Amino acid sequence: MHAVILAGGRGVRLRPYTTALPKPLVPIGEEYAILDIILQQLRARGFRRVTLAIGHLGSLIRAFVGDGSRWDLAVDYSEEVKPLSTIGPLLNFLDRLPEHFLVMNGDVLTDLDYTALLAHHTANGAPLTVATYQRKVKIDFGTLSTEQGRIVHFVEKPELSYGVSMGVYAMSRETLAPYPRDVPFGLDQLVLDLLARSRRPAAYEFEGYWLDIGRPDDYDEANRCFEQARSALLPGPRRAPLGAVS
Repeated sequence: MHAVILAGGRGVRLRPYTTALPKPLVPIGEEYAILDIILQQLRARGFRRVTLAIGHLGSLIRAFVGDGSRWDLAVDYSEEVKPLSTIGPLLNFLDRLPEHFLVMNGDVLTDLDYTALLAHHTANGAPLTVATYQRKVKIDFGTLSTEQGRIVHFVEKPELSYGVSMGVYAMSRETLAPYPRDVPFGLDQLVLDLLARSRRPAAYEFEGYWLDIGRPDDYDEANRCFEQARSALLPGPRRAPLGAVS
């Protein structure tokens, strides 16, 4: 039960909130940091070990989390000296991971059952399992199709639905072992390479609460909805927060 949290990004899309704080430490609900919520969830789901892949403002994350004992977790760190994208950081400490493990972005708020995702991955034998969510997108324009200069189809302001990656994955060491270390390597590259080799990743479809804190609008939405979502995001009796950075 080992989880890797990717917390090394610069959070450019979330500026100005991330000017002085790494994205996983921005406060939610004026009480908790995103990372605090994630660590509480992992411990509640039975995880015991966490590796934090840090980079930009990583010293603040180290100061906040320490050795993880406040969450009853054993936490270690891997610090990247240059941006390595999504998968690249894992390749530098692959030998410290068990055969199957959880990987997630450090800016995700969800009530996904991480243990069930990892168990599903272990049982189905896929090289990679991606938690997926149906994201609806409202198009504010009339959309149309044309043929030979004539409109043949028109829909006024449609709502489209797409399956998207939630930023939470179950992975296997055997899948990542062939790739070189210390070079940028993204999830997109991994998925495309697996597809090219006819090793199809599995999708773990999820319909609960999920919000990726990637943009200021998403962050504002997370704070607006936090009180309603608190019981799902933080199961168990309410306790005092562990000192969110502000």
